[in-house]
Amino acid sequence: MSRRPHVVLASRVFTPEAVAAAFRNEALVRALEETGAEVTVLTTRPPRGVAGRDRVRSVSRFPVKRDHQQQVRGYLSYMSFDVPLALRLLLRRRPDVIVAEPPPTTGIVATVLGVLRGVPTVFYAADVWSDATESVQGVPAPVRAAVRWMETTTWKRAARVLTISTGVDDRVAALIGRRPSLRMVGNGIDTDVFTPDGPGPEEETELGPYFVYGGTVSEWQGADVFVEAFARVRAERPGVRLLFFSEGSGKEALAATVEAEGIEGIEFRGRLAPAEMSRMLRGAVAGLSSITPGLGYEFALPTKIYAATASGTPVIHAGEGAASERVQGEGLGWASAYEPGAVARAMLGALDGEGAPETDHLRAWTFQNASLQGAAQKAASAVLEVVRRG
Repeated sequence: MSRRPHVVLASRVFTPEAVAAAFRNEALVRALEETGAEVTVLTTRPPRGVAGRDRVRSVSRFPVKRDHQQQVRGYLSYMSFDVPLALRLLLRRRPDVIVAEPPPTTGIVATVLGVLRGVPTVFYAADVWSDATESVQGVPAPVRAAVRWMETTTWKRAARVLTISTGVDDRVAALIGRRPSLRMVGNGIDTDVFTPDGPGPEEETELGPYFVYGGTVSEWQGADVFVEAFARVRAERPGVRLLFFSEGSGKEALAATVEAEGIEGIEFRGRLAPAEMSRMLRGAVAGLSSITPGLGYEFALPTKIYAATASGTPVIHAGEGAASERVQGEGLGWASAYEPGAVARAMLGALDGEGAPETDHLRAWTFQNASLQGAAQKAASAVLEVVRRG
């Protein structure tokens, strides 16, 4: 192809919104632009109060319905993005490839518009949404079936399905069969922003020792185990704190539990910009990560693990599966059973420095194995393969 390839990325989240998917999308776009590709991002206006300069060339934003936590979440919010997206994809200049991100509704819109316009699609499978839907109580069976159908149809029709871990790749293959279109590109954190170098939190002297949970709080992540464990830790170490820098469907319920049970030392704060999140992690005893067992999500590798290790801070992970194996096998901190007593013991061990990994090891491991820039380069290569093939 003599002219520059034209790629359209469709995603409900993009920087400066401080969520993992937004960072992953920006990294992909920048990697594509570095190869000379022309990339247009079709996304939403940032949440209220969030500002920042776009670091990529062409971003088209459209209003979207957000919930009271300023997230694009739920059927109405998804429709408020996906319905206009269909028109935006239909009316704009024909691209060489469309790259779509979850939710599955966005994937199916991109798939249909790709068929109508004769454009191949690439789907970035960072999660298996239909599995997550199965784990949420109260979701009607027809909705679960529809989500599964949209997701698997999108994967089957895509020229490439980019997966972020071996676990996600294997799960996608289990649902649609192993096929050449599946490409495991990995995932990670921006190692230029998340770094052990730099100041810790300005309030560190007032905080005393503290743990950090950063990122989404939802059913399948099961952060409530840390609240129960912390109540036991606090009884032995009255000065310790637990800080949540989070949003998500489970945050308010978690805060209500803390208030009802009168647990002191736990604070719920909003999301932070990446540089500020790294600053808070630098001063923490450990970053916290968890996966609720028995919901079929044991293959997940939460990005919050990499945010901590890139900042030189060890991790306490509660739960079984890929994340537990990585934390334990690579010496990234403490892997614990998903049980308050076991988690409390891990937190107390971290406070005492028992078996704590060195900062240099955590940083080197992250740079070699979980660099967002490296994953983005693999993803960009996979996208451009579709363009060249088409």
